[in-house]
Amino acid sequence: MSIVHKATLTPSKNEIFGAWLATQTWCEGDLASMIGSYRFDDPAGRVGIECVLLEVGESVVHLPVSYREAPLDGAEDFLMATTEHSALGTRYVYDACADPVAVRALLAAALTGATQEPMDVYDQGRLVERRDTVVTAVGTGSWSPDAVPHLDGVTIRSHGATPRVEAGGFTVTVKRVADGSEAEGDESITVAWPGGSGALVAVTHL
Repeated sequence: MSIVHKATLTPSKNEIFGAWLATQTWCEGDLASMIGSYRFDDPAGRVGIECVLLEVGESVVHLPVSYREAPLDGAEDFLMATTEHSALGTRYVYDACADPVAVRALLAAALTGATQEPMDVYDQGRLVERRDTVVTAVGTGSWSPDAVPHLDGVTIRSHGATPRVEAGGFTVTVKRVADGSEAEGDESITVAWPGGSGALVAVTHL
């Protein structure tokens, strides 16, 4: 279960994502709307992990992000923005490809065959809504969760439309633009949204 707080963000997610995408050379067009997102949980409950699908120009953009209560050491170049969350205070929003907690969550989902977490909305500690699933995500693997390595850090080998990150003896590849081709690896995360589907995250053993 992924807990989502009923809250306002200043600036909003759309403002954060739109401003960040406008600086990316691989992204063409303006942010039109958010299609939906899927989440995997941080087992420690400290880092929010969300993979957002956006309509940008004529494309569907897949954007993994992480939300932290404090800056992530060594990831200054991957900070998208800071935002004020009306329930949680200041949140630091990162490109999740540079966040070891987020990368491990994607790695674990691909290797173990996990599905996205249901999104339960809480207001002042009270469950008020379980959001309908617009975007689904499921891993292809059959590993035991105990076999997934813990990560001390990640090494970004390429960054752009298709980032490649080395972590714990694996390469994790993310497709940022859903263009009909699929991320290739030993295991993957298949994502489905209204009007499309495909493997947008892949994992390869080094």
